[in-house]
Amino acid sequence: MSGLARQVWQDHLFALLVGGLDGMLTAITFAAAKIGIISQGIGLMLAMRLGAAAALTGAFVFFVAEYARLRSELAHAERQLNLASHGRLATTRLGEAVLHDALKGAMVSGACGFLGALIPLVAGMVFPGPPWTAFLVAIVILGLLGVLLASVVSGSRARWAMSLMGAGVILAIVGMKLHVI
Repeated sequence: MSGLARQVWQDHLFALLVGGLDGMLTAITFAAAKIGIISQGIGLMLAMRLGAAAALTGAFVFFVAEYARLRSELAHAERQLNLASHGRLATTRLGEAVLHDALKGAMVSGACGFLGALIPLVAGMVFPGPPWTAFLVAIVILGLLGVLLASVVSGSRARWAMSLMGAGVILAIVGMKLHVI
């Protein structure tokens, strides 16, 4: 792994995982009826639009959650330091750093959300076979992400993989019932 890739991995692991998982699960849920067993498949433009929607919503949600979390850490630090006025740390360079960290994480999360949505949908178009190939690709990737995540948190690889794959299957079923697209 190159130095830049290692740095992004270490600094933005949460954003990488949240974005990728969110994008993939969003694509599975929204496109389930379109790419399901009874349907005609999905085109590149629809895959790109789904990827863009997953990226934008994922990046926004990530930014709000991460910025709020980081700002609450500043507020906690103010209480620990017994600072008389509240919100002072947020107006310093620390506050600016918190904003920049949240923005960088949101960009990483959005990019991973786009790729997470796009990869299984495009794979379903590229690889010949049944119309549910995109589901199969997504489920396999979710399993691989589960193994990766388990190794990061020192958890059970089988349990993490099965949990993420199970979530993918459940959301695919929900997506077929909702028939969003």
